Amino acid sequence: MMAAGRNYCVFLRRSAGIAFVGDWRYYAWMGVLTVICLAGLNAYCRQFAHGLVVTGMCDQVSWGVYIANFTFLVGVAAAAVMMVIPVYIYDNEELHDLVIFGELLAVAAIIMCLSFVTVDLGRPDRFWHLIPGLGQLNFPASMLSWDVIVLNGYLLLNVHICGYLLYCRYRNKKPEKWFYIPFVFIAIIWAVSIHTVTAFLYVGLGGRPFWNQAIIGPRFLASAFTAGPALIILALQVIRHVTQYHITDKALLTLRGIVQVSMIINVFLLMCEVFTEFYAGGLHIASSKYLYFGLHGYHALVPWIWTAITFNLTAMVLLVLPVSRSLKWLNLTCVLCITGIWIEKGMGLVIPGFIPTPLGQIVEYSPTLNETLVCLGIWAFGLLCYTVFLRMAVPILQGQLSKANEREYLTSPH
Repeated sequence: MMAAGRNYCVFLRRSAGIAFVGDWRYYAWMGVLTVICLAGLNAYCRQFAHGLVVTGMCDQVSWGVYIANFTFLVGVAAAAVMMVIPVYIYDNEELHDLVIFGELLAVAAIIMCLSFVTVDLGRPDRFWHLIPGLGQLNFPASMLSWDVIVLNGYLLLNVHICGYLLYCRYRNKKPEKWFYIPFVFIAIIWAVSIHTVTAFLYVGLGGRPFWNQAIIGPRFLASAFTAGPALIILALQVIRHVTQYHITDKALLTLRGIVQVSMIINVFLLMCEVFTEFYAGGLHIASSKYLYFGLHGYHALVPWIWTAITFNLTAMVLLVLPVSRSLKWLNLTCVLCITGIWIEKGMGLVIPGFIPTPLGQIVEYSPTLNETLVCLGIWAFGLLCYTVFLRMAVPILQGQLSKANEREYLTSPH
């Protein structure tokens, strides 16, 4: 047991040490991300000192761009399952080694999710009230308690799976299936649950008719399984270019097929929702009118939603056409998917749910510079984490970092 603990500590120390080694491009990238992180931290310190008054949120619109990013990133984290399913259920060899990159992205996305929730709290020092045993989690009555459980549980599942597989590769040892395969299948179910529970956070608010639709859950999953694999496609190409790690075009086109089907379903569900809202009419569609056409002279979100619709429709057409099999066009399509769905699930979902208020007030929202800096800081921190994860994982997968050369490491000066 002592020897196993020592071996694992050496593995962690070597993996952490290699994260600080790279060429000038690596140092420049990490330097830029660090500067943005510090700018975001400075903005958050200002928010912590003065309160949420420095944001664009108010009593009428109490969720803003923080929760918009949270909602989008939960989908990105859940979408890692779209690499896990082909590998472990359909035995897809093209994606076998690449699945770790998707799961590491899920870990980075969950870290960002938890960060966005933290900065959205007016008093983050009172977070301990959610800790079982110390505070009142209100489980199972509160949907927030479900969200706390599924997010942290999904984080732990992916950390265990990635850590164990990389450690086995480091030791050139075949993984014990009983020690990770059950967790893989649990993670598949858990991935669906994290975004479903997030959808239920909205659907369960009876005073907000814009969100009271059963289709919200399926829409969340369809959009997640579009934007997530699209982001992974772009990330894999960067990894292939920078590290020369062997990633085939066939693997990228397999993910393209997932994005293609998911985007068609996403657009179809959006059409169903728009038809349901506007065909029947009634007072409950005021939020939808405000979002798509403006209401009583207020139309701040109209350019946002029509931009999202344009991007999504363009991406869907490109995905249906053979032209998107070319990586140049596929990359453009992925950018359109990610941007369109970020707007649709952010500014197009979170904000209009509060406008107009149950009393009929129309108070428009736009993020302040301070909010924007905090958001950029969290995104930079997430990219920083993902870069570090990849910097540790790629040499192990390539065989450059292994137990075979551990003695050389232990005897060399650090």
